[in-house]
Amino acid sequence: MYRFNDIGGAPGSGTAALALDGGALRPPVARPGFGQKSAISSRAAGFDLVVDLGQRIGSREWFRGFATCSALCYAAWSLAPTLAPLPGASPAPLPEAQFEEVRTLAIAPLAFGADTGRRMAPTDAVEPLADTPERPVIELRATLGRGDGLARMLQRAGVAGPEADRVATLIGEAVPIDEIRPGTVMDLMLGRRPNRLVPRPLDALAFRARFDLRIEIERVDGALVLKQVPIAVDDTPLRIQGRVGASLYRSARAAGVPARHVESYIRALTTQISVPSGLNSDDRFDIIIEHRRAATGETETGQLLYAGLNRASGRDLQLMQWTSDGRSQWFEASGVGRESGTFQQPVPGRITSNYGLRMHPILRYSRMHRGIDFRASHGTPILAAADGRVTRAGWAGGYGRQVRLDHPGGIATSYSHMSRIAVSSGTRVRRGQVIGYVGSTGLSTGPHLHYEMYRNGRHVNPRSVRFTSRAQLSGSELASFRSRLRGLLTTPVGAARRQEQAEAPAGGSASGAR
Repeated sequence: MYRFNDIGGAPGSGTAALALDGGALRPPVARPGFGQKSAISSRAAGFDLVVDLGQRIGSREWFRGFATCSALCYAAWSLAPTLAPLPGASPAPLPEAQFEEVRTLAIAPLAFGADTGRRMAPTDAVEPLADTPERPVIELRATLGRGDGLARMLQRAGVAGPEADRVATLIGEAVPIDEIRPGTVMDLMLGRRPNRLVPRPLDALAFRARFDLRIEIERVDGALVLKQVPIAVDDTPLRIQGRVGASLYRSARAAGVPARHVESYIRALTTQISVPSGLNSDDRFDIIIEHRRAATGETETGQLLYAGLNRASGRDLQLMQWTSDGRSQWFEASGVGRESGTFQQPVPGRITSNYGLRMHPILRYSRMHRGIDFRASHGTPILAAADGRVTRAGWAGGYGRQVRLDHPGGIATSYSHMSRIAVSSGTRVRRGQVIGYVGSTGLSTGPHLHYEMYRNGRHVNPRSVRFTSRAQLSGSELASFRSRLRGLLTTPVGAARRQEQAEAPAGGSASGAR
């Protein structure tokens, strides 16, 4: 026989139990209250407190969940703390006198070293000034700008217009106004004026007008008086020598030659040799530069005067710049100048017809075209292809208005179909000088330039000619050239730099030339 506890039951556990009686199975006996508790538990298990408002919208459960959510939100809002300021006691306002003191002075007295920071505020006894006093004199500096006028610059500094014109006139009597370099700084002193309605009078002015001249203007007995103060200047040229090495440019710069003078030196050498292929690392450069040193300590360098090259193998070069026939160029010690190059294109247009046999556009038969044609608009300036002398300037039949130039070495050029001629026969012209203007005179179908070239009187193709022009000094000009060259070669190496170092203040340093 099974006992009650053997089938898993327990007293009061609410579990249905089976009882065996006489070998037969009997149903369990229901206890009071057991069915009511089961129904409540069943309904509680089916009750959903948190309703998903996204499902079964409109059902009883959905409205119940919506009401619950609304109630919770209202409860949270009603129980939240307020954002209004907390009540408290406000400080009493300051009396008017103390408030005015604080507002006006604040902590400024403490900043200036006061003990307490308290200071009396202004009262009715304080009266504002009707007019503030002016400084008796004003000292200032003014700089002359590029393209600026001297009188206009003085007016901007506060000088009256008539007085600025008077000062400009005084300075112009000592040195031309246009020779005063832009960037010149002028020291001015403006004096006392009778009232604020008029400009201050100029009491003094001083500036460096030239490297060797200082100008001072002072007011003496009511009138402006100019005083010229000469400045002693040493014109000893600066001579620098050194080894060419792996790079002529870097070696010269390391020796102290300014960059622009190194470039000028290389350009001078190219008139005689090819650079750098014509140089040897053991060659030595010899450069002489125009150099000026004022007694006040300022220095300035001018142009390159001499370009020498002492070659390890081959002939040494001695070149000096000299002006001959109004043109400056480099001459050898023997007085021979040289300039290599090609003819300059006379107009900027492109070539429309080359040298050779062609069909004439007007005569309509084949004939030799003995020049080249440049397309250019009517009135375009025509430039001389090289230095030369005008041998013809006028009408030349089918060529129309024509200019013909003779050049050194038996070379001649002609320029045809001009609309207007700008030179006359017998005059000398320079390369790039305007000799006329493009037109369509003579046998021509439109504005263009017909350009021809001759060698010893025979036509040649202008595009195939390269030339070298030479200039030769002779007579008294050659003697002056050689005298000047001998004087330059007596310049000691680095003499100007050594003199600067000797006169430099103690503790200073200067770089010497090698």
